[in-house]
Amino acid sequence: MRMKKSVWDFFAPLYERAMKSQKNIYEYMYQNIQAAVQGKKVLELATGPGMIAKRAAPFAQSVVATDFSPAMIEAAKKGPQMENLSFEVADATSLRFEDSSFDVVIMANALHIIPNPQKALSEIDRVLKAGGLFIAPNFIFQKNGKKNLWQKILWLAGIRFEHEWTADEYVSFLEENGWSVQRRDVVKGRIDLLYAQCVKK
Repeated sequence: MRMKKSVWDFFAPLYERAMKSQKNIYEYMYQNIQAAVQGKKVLELATGPGMIAKRAAPFAQSVVATDFSPAMIEAAKKGPQMENLSFEVADATSLRFEDSSFDVVIMANALHIIPNPQKALSEIDRVLKAGGLFIAPNFIFQKNGKKNLWQKILWLAGIRFEHEWTADEYVSFLEENGWSVQRRDVVKGRIDLLYAQCVKK
């Protein structure tokens, strides 16, 4: 993975505060993810400061939450921790876990920043049990390629998007890589989100 850790290490202390402007989107994700992980073994990739993992853990059997950025993992480990939740640094395109290790894999708002997201999808498929659920919410863009103000601010701050998918393009990308998108919901925000739940075809 060629992403620059330094950018995400720099934003680690600020990330959760910045995402408060997307509160409705995160509340939507929390509610739906909590329902989906009931009693399941869960892996989260690109956890950032652990916002989703910490809200999923009370409902799951166990949660392993990973991120490419060491500083993000340091931020995630702050505060009280549940016994069934662990954090570690990991590259989503080269995971240490054995085949068929998890019932659910979550990767929120990250596939669009990975230069080769197909490699991450291949690893997700490998570590998921047969019939397992892949939850893949992702920011989406307008058809004309125009960036809104919030996207421009992120760009100026050094956050680059390798892929600027529209909702339909993102679903097509997942399906072309062997996933069946069972649920797709667009959630409006400063940057709109497509909430996707998938199983392997």
